[in-house]
Amino acid sequence: MIFDSHSHTAFSADSEMKAADAIAMAEKAGVGLVFTEHLDLDYPGEMDFSFDPQAYWQAYEPYRGDNLRLGIEIGMNEAILEGNLHFLEQEPFDLVIGSQHIVDGQDIYYPAYYEGKSKAAAFHRYYELMAENVRRYGAHIDVLGHIDYISRYAPYDDPEVSYGAFQEDIDRILRAAIETDTVLELNTRRLGSRLACKELMPVYTRYRELGGRYVTLGSDAHTSDAVAANFGAAEELAAMFGLGLVTFVERRMVPCTK
Repeated sequence: MIFDSHSHTAFSADSEMKAADAIAMAEKAGVGLVFTEHLDLDYPGEMDFSFDPQAYWQAYEPYRGDNLRLGIEIGMNEAILEGNLHFLEQEPFDLVIGSQHIVDGQDIYYPAYYEGKSKAAAFHRYYELMAENVRRYGAHIDVLGHIDYISRYAPYDDPEVSYGAFQEDIDRILRAAIETDTVLELNTRRLGSRLACKELMPVYTRYRELGGRYVTLGSDAHTSDAVAANFGAAEELAAMFGLGLVTFVERRMVPCTK
């Protein structure tokens, strides 16, 4: 079964999605699902991007089975490494995604991060920090989340990943992922855009050239209607790149099958 390995229910501060609604949508789409709640211990705003792992497990463990796994998405930065590792020890998560949401103390979702920065400066720092953190966290995560996250929110005329302009930066990330056995996620949030698909193609082609072999598919759903969004395009792209589709069970990589 193909799995949507990145989704957020009401245990995440920015989501109100109900587990039952997400599970019903996944069943309708014919995919398995992994809940990966947010943990950003260094979040600079008023929202609390943490959750009670025991309450999470108690609430959702009855649903856990062949078609539903329980995971987590941790924000990566040096200062919170110890806190993240302590959190991961509290429950036997199936899958751990490492993501770069906070750059130099700023949430890149908001315009403040980009103020006074050229695209070259803003993207370089994002990519640079991601590469550093993949090496720092590689032994503790299974998947690198949404390498193109910044392109969702960057306010520039061209917000795309721009592999040609940032080849060295992106190659450092890809090498770090491969050398730490961290699987690259193919995030499907933006795959409804032909331009986004075109811009991501050289990134995943290069990942394969450097030795990458697998990807997870993740919708990053925060509402049930987004579960498995654009999965048809994602499966076609993965096949084009020669990358196998996988998910994780008890931190072990397993292949996805049709």
